[in-house]
Amino acid sequence: MADYRPFTRQQRTIVIQAMLAFVVIVLVLQLWLLTATMNAYLGGDDGVIWPAAAASTLCLLLNVGLLRYLYHLDRARR
Repeated sequence: MADYRPFTRQQRTIVIQAMLAFVVIVLVLQLWLLTATMNAYLGGDDGVIWPAAAASTLCLLLNVGLLRYLYHLDRARR
């Protein structure tokens, strides 16, 4: 079994910055998804609502998973 070593401060900073960049990308994707869905819905296309809601929920779960990992990363440091 491998010996567990906590991340150094510099490694944690890099991981957190990468997670933040990924969260920003997902957030922009969700905003675009909302805009495209509202545009389609107001144009009379009702079939796009549920797939867009599923994709948005997937983005939410991804961000919640990253937040849980961040809490785990902080807890492992102590």
